[in-house]
Amino acid sequence: MIGIVVVSHSRALADAAVGLASEMVASDNRPVIAVAAGLDETTFGTDAAAVAEAIATADGPDGVLVLLDLGSAVLSAEMALEFVDPETAERVKLSSAPLVEGLVAAVVTASTGATLDAVLAEAGRGLAGKQEHLGDAAPDEVGAIGSAEQLTLEVALGIEHGLHARPAAKLVGVVGQFDAVVTLRDLDTGRGPVDAGSLSRVATLNAQQNHRLEFAASGPQAAEALEAIRELADRGFDDTAEAEPSAQPGGVLAAGGGGAGNAQPDAAAAGGASGAGTSGAGTSGAGTSGAGESGADESAVAPLAGGSGLDVAVGPAAVVRGDVDLSGYLPGDHEVERERAEQARRAAEDQLLRLRDATAGRLGVGEAGIFAAQAGLLGDVAVLDPVFRSVAQGTDAATAWKQALDSLAETFDGLDDPYQRERAQDVRSVRNRVLRALTGAAEPVEPAAGSILVVPELDAATAASVDGGRVAGIAVRAAGTTGHGVIVARSRGIPLITGIGDVAVEDGATVGFDARTGSFVVEPDQRAFELTIRERTGERDVALAAVDEPATTLDERTIPVMVNVGSVQDARDARGADGSGLVRTEVLFGDRRTPPTAAEQAAAYREIAAALGGKPITIRTWDVGGDKPLRFLPQDAEANPFLGDRGLRTFRRRPELLATQLEAIREVAAETPVQVMFPMVTTAEEVAWALQQLGPRPDGLKVGIMVEVPAAALRIETLAAGLDFVSIGTNDLTQYTTAADRTNTAVAALADGLDPAVLRLIDRVVRQVPLGVHVAVCGDLASDPLAATLLVGLGVQELSAVGPQVPLVKAKLRQVSAVDAAMAAATALTLDSAAAVRQRL
Repeated sequence: MIGIVVVSHSRALADAAVGLASEMVASDNRPVIAVAAGLDETTFGTDAAAVAEAIATADGPDGVLVLLDLGSAVLSAEMALEFVDPETAERVKLSSAPLVEGLVAAVVTASTGATLDAVLAEAGRGLAGKQEHLGDAAPDEVGAIGSAEQLTLEVALGIEHGLHARPAAKLVGVVGQFDAVVTLRDLDTGRGPVDAGSLSRVATLNAQQNHRLEFAASGPQAAEALEAIRELADRGFDDTAEAEPSAQPGGVLAAGGGGAGNAQPDAAAAGGASGAGTSGAGTSGAGTSGAGESGADESAVAPLAGGSGLDVAVGPAAVVRGDVDLSGYLPGDHEVERERAEQARRAAEDQLLRLRDATAGRLGVGEAGIFAAQAGLLGDVAVLDPVFRSVAQGTDAATAWKQALDSLAETFDGLDDPYQRERAQDVRSVRNRVLRALTGAAEPVEPAAGSILVVPELDAATAASVDGGRVAGIAVRAAGTTGHGVIVARSRGIPLITGIGDVAVEDGATVGFDARTGSFVVEPDQRAFELTIRERTGERDVALAAVDEPATTLDERTIPVMVNVGSVQDARDARGADGSGLVRTEVLFGDRRTPPTAAEQAAAYREIAAALGGKPITIRTWDVGGDKPLRFLPQDAEANPFLGDRGLRTFRRRPELLATQLEAIREVAAETPVQVMFPMVTTAEEVAWALQQLGPRPDGLKVGIMVEVPAAALRIETLAAGLDFVSIGTNDLTQYTTAADRTNTAVAALADGLDPAVLRLIDRVVRQVPLGVHVAVCGDLASDPLAATLLVGLGVQELSAVGPQVPLVKAKLRQVSAVDAAMAAATALTLDSAAAVRQRL
């Protein structure tokens, strides 16, 4: 018999619910019921440790069902699964059923000896009797589920970002063509079934790549509907925009020459370390997403001129602020508000469809699909029902629309997948469009020529409609580089930086940004920025013309220039890379709540290798710490996480997670060129332990370590003995050498990789590494074309840069001789400051 756990904020509520449920079955046939509720007898709250203890109490060979009330109870239960041993966790199911009704149904069903899945399903139907009696069917009720007359279809979801808004809109459009009731269930997560004709239900199902989807259909045209869905699935749900996201007009350099970079350089270049780390930005973090959209009058599409394709811009700020102001809205009676709500819906839908058509002709059907999906929300019954139900109950139209779309945006914000979370921007964009139609608010004014648009978050309509030939660039307060607005701006080559945070900017103030360095500056040296723009324009033209040529110096020394990647998309976007010198696995799987299996990891590594044409890839094992934890590996807060339990040190406590990763790496290494490297290594004993965990390696698998701490550089002779390569992580090596936290704006300027002390450590590694051990650099210095020449002069044999910089680094190396670079490096070692080295370069 299964066990049951009740998680509630209130001890009294939990005890009462258990008492009620227990009355339904005889005491000698009652399942074990454990309670984890309240922080004590009277204090409301939930405790993950208490939930873990309750799970242990209720656990048995048949499994455990956990029922919860709301809010943090869900988070506490999820965290508790990290505290119990993995075998126990696999036997636990969390139920979204209503606590009281679900508990009664679960206890009765469990008493019959039913399986865990059967009890879970029955608990989920706990409200059915009450709803049927009161004639109040749940909004999610889709009918015909489990009917003998249903036909079913199972498909594998192949598209990278899962069934997000655009492909979901395609699916809903197909379903709507047939006289059939179609439901959708994610077989891998157990979520659903949901109404396949509801865009919001389908999109928030959160079905991910490689998940198995089950469609069930009933009605006169059930067979035809399933056949049309099968054809759509075979076409990848027509998700063409994501298939080729780097296709850009005018030969724009890889995602706008880096112009879509986040204003947190270490998040891009060092695996996502927290904090802004900006140079001269005057901001200490990425900031939170603004609620409003920005841009010109999207209903009358502006000339869709392309941008410069650069990663730097300067000009007066055109600042867009906040939500649509509802304070002046004057509600009417019920009938007036209902008519207003419908008129606003139609007006917003009409604007979006016109924007879709205009965008299709200028950018392509992929980008146009963004607006088709947004328009689809305005016809979605799951959105419209709560709006008009609320209006019928006396709420004014503006408030009803705002509440309904805010709720849907919050649902997207809470999803696991970061790409899916950024779809909340689309919902907020639709919300603001409807609210402007309701209130008569003026469309945002077209920014002045040469200005930089400063927006809370970048919605697709703004990115598509703003005149790229008129604005100098766009600065986005919210972090994130996969939002639909960012995708559109990339495709147009508009200079762009994201994640500038809450830095104060007055309208009209001169601002400048350099996405390559992650800096956003108020009242900058304008002439310096203009000079940089001219230089970058020339660099870009030269680099693009020879993007696939090797980086061979004037004296015929060829340096492999690899790319640092944290996703499959990073690998696809890379142009001219000779492989990947760093696959950041903690970024690749960083949003997982549960550890990825060996098969899941191997599939991702294969995709990266395939995206790079089978060239070598270097996979770094989990690199985590208190400052950048994995969601499936909670870590205690540390007073100084950079000097704490991080990198390889962490996995000496959790070797099973490392063992699974190494299993996947060995599997892929048998098929394609792979190197594996271990991060945060300090002692030879740690290296020996890591090699022991690796076990027997397939032919061709090369093994190395990261050199990130001075101790490793100073004992490289013994540390690297028996290895194939070492890769210097200049970001951490710099901060440890200079004792300056690179994410602390008060001291970040000290953490300069060109400091002669750092260069001397690099020089020592190159000179003292055992014979035959290859030396690479995968830190931020390798992404700087000038610094790259210095590294080559020091004797580094391989560089790995962020994607947009690869063509530029290769182009720079072709302009120098290795001999001249060596002479410059020798001089740099004798200088007294990073500034002096930079000036000499």
